Amino acid sequence: MGKVYIGIDLGGTNIKIGLFDGDLHILKKTSVPTKADMGPDVVIGNMAEASLGLVADAGLKKSDIQAVGIGTPGPAAYSKGIIIKSTNMPTFKNVPIVQMLKDRLGAPIAFDNDANVACWGEYIAGAGKGVRDVVFFTLGTGIGGGVVCNGELVHGCAENGAELGHMIIYPDGRRCNCGQRGCVEAYASADSTARRAQEAVEQGRQSSLKKVLDKKGKITAKDVYEQVAAGDELAIEIAEGTAKALAITCVNMLHTTEPRRILFSGGMIAAGDILLEAINRHFQQQVWTLKKEDVEIRFATLGEDTGIVGAAALARHNYGPSK
Repeated sequence: MGKVYIGIDLGGTNIKIGLFDGDLHILKKTSVPTKADMGPDVVIGNMAEASLGLVADAGLKKSDIQAVGIGTPGPAAYSKGIIIKSTNMPTFKNVPIVQMLKDRLGAPIAFDNDANVACWGEYIAGAGKGVRDVVFFTLGTGIGGGVVCNGELVHGCAENGAELGHMIIYPDGRRCNCGQRGCVEAYASADSTARRAQEAVEQGRQSSLKKVLDKKGKITAKDVYEQVAAGDELAIEIAEGTAKALAITCVNMLHTTEPRRILFSGGMIAAGDILLEAINRHFQQQVWTLKKEDVEIRFATLGEDTGIVGAAALARHNYGPSK
C-alpha cells in the first residue's frame, strides 16, 4: 500500500478524520466529539488517538504515516502552527497545535484554515479539478472562502487572507457579526438569509413563512427555499437578494483573481438549482460587457468529506514523497 495520509477537520462540535492512500482514496474515516471545553490537551490527545485507531484498523503502523493535514477555524499563525483564538473553542488560545499533534503522531503536519483546506480539497479532487485558478465559498452559519491562484492557495501577508464572506458589497449596509457593515455574509449566509425573512414576517409582510414562524418560533434558510419552490412571493424576494449578493461577490472575485471556476459549498447548496441558477442569472446581469467571461459557477462536489480530503491533499502537497 505504501505510505498513507491523515486528514483532520477540527470543528467546534466534532472532529472528522480520514485515512487516505497516496492517490487520496479514503481507506477509513471516523468522527469523534471535540469536547472543546476540556481543553487543548484533551482535544488534541483524542484527535491523535482516533487517528492512530484508523491506522491500526487498516493494518498499518504509526511509521506508515507519511504526513497529516489539519484544517481549523481561524484566526491562526499558520506558519508557526499556532491557533491564536477560536470562537467555537474558547479554551484554545495561542495553542501550538502542530507541535502537539506532531509529538503524538510522529509525522509532519500541514496546517491551514478550514475553508482554505476545503478549497484545496475541491481544487485537487472535486469540482475544481483540472484548472489552476479557483474561488471557493462555504455557505453556512457564516460565509467562508478560499482562493487558489496558479495552483497555490492565497494566504496574504499575515496568513489570514481570503476572508471572502467579509467583502463589503453594500456600504453602510446590514451589520455583520464581524463588526463591519454591508458584508456579503450579512446578506447571503444561511443565517442571514433566514434572518432577513424572519424580520420581514415580523414586520407584517404577508407570506406562508408566517405559519412556519408561528409553528417553529423561527425561520431557517431551508424553510425559505421550500417556500420559494411553493411560489411564495416573500420567499422568492429573499432568495433573490441572497443570490444577488453572492453574484456581486463573484463579479468582484472575477476582477480580483480571474478564476476559471467559482464553487459554492455548505448546507445552503441543498437548495439546488433554485440557488445556483439565480446566482448565475444575477452574475450575468452584473458582470461587465467588455468581453465574454469563461468563468464557471458551480456547486462543490465532495460534500461532507471536503474537509478531510482537503487536509490529506494539503499534507500530500506539502510533504509528499517528492517534497
